[in-house]
Amino acid sequence: MDERKLLERITVNPKIFGGKPIIRGRRLAVEHVLGMLGAGDSIETILEGYPWLEREDVQACLIYASRLREGFECTEQTKDCLAQAHLIYARGLRVHPPHGTP
Repeated sequence: MDERKLLERITVNPKIFGGKPIIRGRRLAVEHVLGMLGAGDSIETILEGYPWLEREDVQACLIYASRLREGFECTEQTKDCLAQAHLIYARGLRVHPPHGTP
């Protein structure tokens, strides 16, 4: 799945978390996923805790964080995501694509 398609999983709804970026319109903020990764949780642990969540959602969070880190889409609502992105990149976390993805 290409980056553009993955990023479509990140949505914003002013009625959920004050318009912070969330995953597929659900009540799970991108910054929360990034925080769990930054704290050392594995992707598998996160997926176990959120049965509806898919590996591609976590990838989308990391791509979103990367874009924020590069200076794209940085707004008041995304500043927490940016802080989490810096923490993740400082720790050198990398996510491998799902099987069958180039």
